[in-house]
Amino acid sequence: MLHDFSKCARSTQLDSICTQLINLSTQAFNANNSNKPRWEQAIEQIKTQHTGSLDFVAPYLNISADINNLTLEKSLKQLMPWRKGPYQIGDLQLDSEWRGDMKWHRIIPYIKPLKDKVVLDVGSGNGYFTYLMSISNAKIALGIEPFLLFNYQFQAIRTLIKRPPNAFILPLHLEEMPKKPLFDTVFSMGVLYHQKDHGLHLKQLRNVMQLGAELILETLIIDSEKVEKIIPKERYAKMRNVYCLPSTNTLRTWLEDAKFKNIKLLNITKTTSKEQQATHWIGNNTQSLKDFLDPNNNDLTIEGLPAPRRAIFICQK
Repeated sequence: MLHDFSKCARSTQLDSICTQLINLSTQAFNANNSNKPRWEQAIEQIKTQHTGSLDFVAPYLNISADINNLTLEKSLKQLMPWRKGPYQIGDLQLDSEWRGDMKWHRIIPYIKPLKDKVVLDVGSGNGYFTYLMSISNAKIALGIEPFLLFNYQFQAIRTLIKRPPNAFILPLHLEEMPKKPLFDTVFSMGVLYHQKDHGLHLKQLRNVMQLGAELILETLIIDSEKVEKIIPKERYAKMRNVYCLPSTNTLRTWLEDAKFKNIKLLNITKTTSKEQQATHWIGNNTQSLKDFLDPNNNDLTIEGLPAPRRAIFICQK
């Protein structure tokens, strides 16, 4: 996969950072992780399956292939939990925890066409959205995702595609990306609230964007004009690493402070169990949204904070 990335990247403005990204990725893949033998075995088993063409048949990223359902399901379940999706391979439906198509349909009508763009997907997970970016005719769609499991999930799906699109996932953090303005469109979705320093994250995003490039920022917010932000004391919806939930006005100020222009709020959506729910593809920990909310009031989390709402902002450098 790194070879394919190198071949594709070198025909784009990413050529200048390609070797650096591959070296960093190789180091990350070589890190000690006791799960790697199991994940690699799953990939080898998946390689024995037939491959097929990739398209988007909502809600699924669909691979039209003649597969052995039982064998493939067993292999893919070695790579649980599957958070982002859903996917369909042949007749096998991989119903992930999140219905990514719902978020995609909220975004795609409002952004500049991705045709021939060099696109960065920050915190890409297993690449569901990265694939969607690529089949929207991006020149190259690069996802960066430091969690190794999600990189192996991406490889599993890629292995099943006969002619993989120009979509790639590398096991990198945003701060490891060279500070070069190379990307035409940057997505940061579900990442900002995990950052201790929101300003630094926005600055790092801007650093990798070309002048006039577009940022699509999706994050948890509080839908209130009375409160500027909420800083959870310990957990938010049972998540440990949620550092700050801004109001939309506060988030707009953050973007202005980071020198973004033409800032537009596209959407605010309350997360529901239609979009996020437990499935048998998330493994032994079967808790999902319904377990994170107050059982007597679904407008509150189990901690008594406002229930998850997500805003989508779009702006330019």
